[in-house]
Amino acid sequence: MYIMTDYLQKAKFFKTKKRLGQNFLIDSEVISDIIEFADISSDDVVLEIGPGVGFVTEQLVKYAKKVIAIELDEEAVKELKKLNAENLEIIHADILKTDLSKLSEEKIKVVANIPYYITSPIIAHLLGEIDDLNNQNRAKIEDIILMVQEEVARRIVATEKSPSKQYGLLTILSQFWAECSILRLVGRKSFYPAPKVNSALVRLKVRKTPLLKLEDYSFFRRVIKAAFSQRRKTLKNCLVSANFDKEVVNKAISDLGLDENIRGEKLSISLLGELSKKLN
Repeated sequence: MYIMTDYLQKAKFFKTKKRLGQNFLIDSEVISDIIEFADISSDDVVLEIGPGVGFVTEQLVKYAKKVIAIELDEEAVKELKKLNAENLEIIHADILKTDLSKLSEEKIKVVANIPYYITSPIIAHLLGEIDDLNNQNRAKIEDIILMVQEEVARRIVATEKSPSKQYGLLTILSQFWAECSILRLVGRKSFYPAPKVNSALVRLKVRKTPLLKLEDYSFFRRVIKAAFSQRRKTLKNCLVSANFDKEVVNKAISDLGLDENIRGEKLSISLLGELSKKLN
């Protein structure tokens, strides 16, 4: 499938707003790929976050049973209404203040080309925090296809073997509730106006159960927050600074056979889970 449309000319007619982080996807090939990666069928309900003027939307409505488009910009909402598709519901709202569980009776697939400055809050809103076991938004979602800054994509799929600045709290939150993968890289010229950074399309396939089985998820959240709080400090110093008992910390690190000078970003998610059990 290849979509032939001059999206650049259409995008130039619309006055984009910097404060909303608007960069419209104008690359037909990338839009085609989004549709294919999302594997949308006539049985699917799709939630599109930040549809802008509807370049992806007009393709989604061709394949989905229903498309629910949530857009914050009033001017963009007016453009979306011009699509006049029977299976399109347009909601003028802030996604971060929207309860997804009330949007549809059925499970939904999320497709989003979101403002990069709110990527982390949106992922947290879609998946719920690590200790939010009964999150209603996550329960509604089957699959998430996100366009994000390439640097953020690397953080989402990172491991403890990745460069230390990539592996962190966003990594753990994303992977705790979803199987994460980079689908393709996307260059700056695929957008109008062109952003200053390269982008990537990522998939977060929502898990039915969390990555780790723990007795105390809130305690685990506290442990990882402490472990990544000061990257130049050792894991031990970070934990003690966060008011974990020094003797308990020393024993836990020793019991796990870790170097006492190890840093938090060198521990895998499962090892962080083991550390949490030892500290609790």
